[in-house]
Amino acid sequence: MSDTTDVIIGLEIHCQLNTKTKLFCGCSTDYKNDGPNTHVCPICMGLPGAMPMINKKAVEYGLKVARALNLEIPEEGEFSRKNYFYPDLPKGYQITMYDRPLAVKGYLEIEDDNGIEKKVEITRIHLEEDPGKLVHVGGTARAHYTLVDYNRSGIPLIEIVTEPDLRSPKEARRFLTKMRATLEYLGVFDGEREGALRVDANISIRGSERVEIKNITSYRGVEKALTFEITRQKGMIRRGGRVVRETRHFQEARGITTSARSKETETDYRYFPEPDLCPLRVRDWARDVVLPELPDARRDRFMARYGLSLNHARTLTGDLRLAEFYEALAAKADPALAATWTADTLLGELNYRDMPVTTVPLDHFADLIALAGKNEITDRVAVDVLRAILDAVMKGETPEMPTDYVRTHNLGKGSADAFTAVIDEVIAENEQAVADVRAGKNAALNFLVGQVMKKTRGKADPKEITPLIAARITPEGGT
Repeated sequence: MSDTTDVIIGLEIHCQLNTKTKLFCGCSTDYKNDGPNTHVCPICMGLPGAMPMINKKAVEYGLKVARALNLEIPEEGEFSRKNYFYPDLPKGYQITMYDRPLAVKGYLEIEDDNGIEKKVEITRIHLEEDPGKLVHVGGTARAHYTLVDYNRSGIPLIEIVTEPDLRSPKEARRFLTKMRATLEYLGVFDGEREGALRVDANISIRGSERVEIKNITSYRGVEKALTFEITRQKGMIRRGGRVVRETRHFQEARGITTSARSKETETDYRYFPEPDLCPLRVRDWARDVVLPELPDARRDRFMARYGLSLNHARTLTGDLRLAEFYEALAAKADPALAATWTADTLLGELNYRDMPVTTVPLDHFADLIALAGKNEITDRVAVDVLRAILDAVMKGETPEMPTDYVRTHNLGKGSADAFTAVIDEVIAENEQAVADVRAGKNAALNFLVGQVMKKTRGKADPKEITPLIAARITPEGGT
């Protein structure tokens, strides 16, 4: 069977630009709470005689992305017509860029599966309009009928095309995570918008035909689709079969890909220059584009300013909202403790609850970190208090400040000597564990520590009570 070095993956990423109006008309892009086909006009509906006009802000956003991803900006870019027939494309063609894109030959750095920095080459970035949306009534497989909503038609997209430089599904997901962070730092992208980011993945096993997986809508979906496709293709090759060049769809609910059609070629689309739009002088335009601080620069600044480890700095800057939360927290609490509690504890609790970091009350978390930093509560109690805070937020309640919560519930850390009676009780109740400790089994000692922690509701510090328990059950201790 082929190993992972034989896997070749390239991505085509379609990202909606967060402009107020559509790419070629003045229709609002903010249709989230409105009915279908309420944000349309003759231009985005493709009615005869309607003339497109370019959205300047969309071009500026595209050039921002190009510069952030180290691409070369050509003298001119030009729109073309990509001809194909589909119900959500009312003109019968899509206005996109073909042989004269917005930018070419860039890269984005990520970690490979061995933790080594690598450059993923980016072939091109171009602008295009989003099609409309099909609504299948009765399910996608056997719909009773299909409706078309053109509110999304004409939303500005950038398409980012990579070289086939990725070698595993995890690398692909890592690349997409870094790409999304970069787009959010640039302020050109709203990841909460429906259909804001969609991915086509091209994958092959070295020496076989390339297969395209269309319209994957999540990072987890990309990883799952590629993992399934690798298994499918390797299994086919192992059985003596041949992988055919085709387009496949990913069925997220089932975690599988299914054949859709044979893969189109460029000639099928009959590209030709868009006669209603003049070429764009993009190189001159790009000189005025100003970039904000990007994820890698912020990572390096966090390491230099706050003394963070590379892993903590990378985690905390991998999402713009998380980076801003940490920076505000570091102004109120010890930066090193804040990094440890945010990256190692808070993120896990938020992921478990599917909560965004923006819902965390900053002052409460800073107060909690201060209590833990001053050794007034154990780490176990601190985690329990954090969970109480998050649970209250989820219920729409105002959580109690940690200092008050600890005092009300008598959770303050006690001295190790105060737990002598509890230690004796645990030793008396667990004769076999005591015998195992005397036999040199460390796991048994950890078990006894856990029992003391349980009886004291986490108020005992395991670092302090561990030697006390060991001393009381060794032969020298007389127990």
